[in-house]
Amino acid sequence: MYTQRIKTEDDVSDDKASTCGTVLIFLSVVLVILTLPFSLFVCFKVVQEYERAVIFRLGRLMQGGAKGPGIFFILPCIDSYARVDLRTRTYDVPPQEVLTKDSVTVSVDAVVYYRVSNATVSIANVENAHHSTRLLAQTTLRNTMGTRHLHEILSERVSISGTMQLQLDEATDAWGIKVERVEIKDVRLPVQLQRAMAAEAEAAREARAKVIAAEGEQKASRALREASEVIGDSPAALQLRYLQTLSAISAEKNSTIVFPLPIDLITYFLKTNDAQTQKNAKAAAAAMAQQEKHEQQEEQRKQQEQQKRQQQKQPKSATVLYSDVKQPPKTQETSITVATLSEHQQSTAM
Repeated sequence: MYTQRIKTEDDVSDDKASTCGTVLIFLSVVLVILTLPFSLFVCFKVVQEYERAVIFRLGRLMQGGAKGPGIFFILPCIDSYARVDLRTRTYDVPPQEVLTKDSVTVSVDAVVYYRVSNATVSIANVENAHHSTRLLAQTTLRNTMGTRHLHEILSERVSISGTMQLQLDEATDAWGIKVERVEIKDVRLPVQLQRAMAAEAEAAREARAKVIAAEGEQKASRALREASEVIGDSPAALQLRYLQTLSAISAEKNSTIVFPLPIDLITYFLKTNDAQTQKNAKAAAAAMAQQEKHEQQEEQRKQQEQQKRQQQKQPKSATVLYSDVKQPPKTQETSITVATLSEHQQSTAM
């Protein structure tokens, strides 16, 4: 009963308002006609392609929604309108001091991209849609960062930005605002915390470097062990390796290099040299003995000829026989010479 009475009173008030509005509209039209053509400058308005006009007549929204783009007509004194820009706007969120979930104070700033998606709702439902969206962006940034750990804020910026964009878009939908994108610009840490994190990161890098170096040494030692086994099975491979090393060193610099040779190779050369020296010494001794023998024969022949000439000059009674003449010993001198030559050859080989 009471509800029906209230509805009846509202209907009566609406009827009175509509009747009064009709009278005012009629008077406004008469005024426009009387003030022609000057009233045309007041009645016709133009909005741009990126704008919309929300018209109020006697304080109420006109049917049909926002007008534009282009030209539209209003009645003076009873109509009013509001221009709404539909272009995307950028809001740079000031740095916000946030206490993270692990009790670390950080300063975070972000950028919000938004636009008006419904001009009528943005005018009718909120006093200032842009200012309200900016305040909501600041509080959303603080609330979102306060539920994350520091390492999540530093490493998961993309996911945090997506979460903020969804929250803002859902909250501003009733204001006719569409949040297109949210980006976190910078996360500033305290100086002491930055130093501690830098020291921790450096220690982690050094540890990884040591592990990698140890693994490399282990692999190198295994390769060297396998190579030593192969070279040990083949002595010729070791000598070839020596020759390759000599070739590589000689190609870099023109200098004198003392390089150790294999003892087997040195022993082989020494044995070969001793055998050749002994052979040469024997040949030289034989040649000298042959020469000494030839000299002795020549000396004996000369003595015999001299004895014959003396016998021919002296008379037969005074003939002196030289058969008892002794020859100087030559054999001892020959043996001394051969021994001296052999010692000389051995000293040369050493």
